[in-house]
Amino acid sequence: MGGDDDRRAATRLVRRVAFGASGDVVDAVARRGPARWLTDALGADPATDPGSLATPPPSLPPVPLPSAHPSQDERRARNAAVRDQREALGRWWVRRMVTTGIPLAERVTFAWHHLFATDLRVVRDAGAVLRQNETQRRLGRGTVTAMTGAMLRDTALLSYLDGTARTAGTRNENLARELFEIFTLGRGTAYGEPDVHDASLALTGWRIGDGGVATYDPAWHEGGRLTVLGRTGRLGLDDVVDAALAHPTSAPHVVSRWWDLVGASTPVPAGVLRRAVAAYAPRREVGALLTALVLDPETVALPPSLVRGPVDWLVGSARSLGVRFDDEAAGTALGALRALGQEPFAPPNVAGWPGGAAWLSTAAAHTRLGAATWLAGLADLDDVAALDAASPTSRVEAVAHRLALPTLSDRTVVGLRSVRRDPVALVAAALVCPENLVV
Repeated sequence: MGGDDDRRAATRLVRRVAFGASGDVVDAVARRGPARWLTDALGADPATDPGSLATPPPSLPPVPLPSAHPSQDERRARNAAVRDQREALGRWWVRRMVTTGIPLAERVTFAWHHLFATDLRVVRDAGAVLRQNETQRRLGRGTVTAMTGAMLRDTALLSYLDGTARTAGTRNENLARELFEIFTLGRGTAYGEPDVHDASLALTGWRIGDGGVATYDPAWHEGGRLTVLGRTGRLGLDDVVDAALAHPTSAPHVVSRWWDLVGASTPVPAGVLRRAVAAYAPRREVGALLTALVLDPETVALPPSLVRGPVDWLVGSARSLGVRFDDEAAGTALGALRALGQEPFAPPNVAGWPGGAAWLSTAAAHTRLGAATWLAGLADLDDVAALDAASPTSRVEAVAHRLALPTLSDRTVVGLRSVRRDPVALVAAALVCPENLVV
């Protein structure tokens, strides 16, 4: 590739795995080379990133448990405290996503939040959910094996899936079934009820101990000879994880789930699937999987076909405009995401959020335009305002570059030209144009 091809590939790459960026940033990625940029981003350390360090997580002291017979006032006070912590955690993560200098790390963390969805409204323990978020960030670019094992020990996920007391006599078939059906294998005939039964026994022995940390007690493990997906022996949690991820149907399932997040809102092409499985399967590395998916020539050649979810769209739009959120603005952004149906830490169910055309409903269009107008009002648009409003192209081209938009359709150009005299209206219209909603 070279020239326009490099920039087109860079634009799509940054929008798909790093929320998006300004045209100047995309130009820098194109000059550096998309493959080199991706390798560097996969290896970057958020612990040394100034943007991440500038947005530390909030203090979330444990909310006292209710008494045996709580009064209405006590229940009301506890509910308010839990709600305040949920809001604080959501505002923090939105700020972190917009501010970080390593957006790929936050984009991958959000992907894991979708893949191992946990609803804070159900768990009602913001500290546990924050620890899960930090685990997903720390392990997010490592291996699927390590992440899956960590999540099956994660107190927030265990609480969400009613697995808080996996002791002898309290096996949790729901957790085992979700492990197979959602996390590792997908629906189908890869596993049967005997696999679910024995896997649920192998997962026993873990409980939430002091400080909200999952601990293993051998006395609480239901041992014996178990068989899970053809593997027989005295199996434990890590054995079940490895058996599931080593199954022939697992790699295509894992690849397809990531494709839905970074590839397209249509099924993964057979050739891309085959090559991505070959890259991922030997070590189950997230970096190898992402690289194979987003840099595959067949992927790069596809027309824009990945519908941006509300978080991708709002965070990416803010980053493209150079907008940074204080706590109040982060609260407004969080409210917009809630209205659009993708509030962090509040997925609709264990399968995460829907995707594709679900985000393009007519009902969402008005809310999205309101959020776009608000974002445009926060941005410094002096460079746009300084351009000749009489020119039919200068302001439109400047905004298109600012947002790193690809080639615009004639219909979009006509629409943007009609509002070019008002910089805020022009930017808001560009933020909701099809070229900024589908990448």
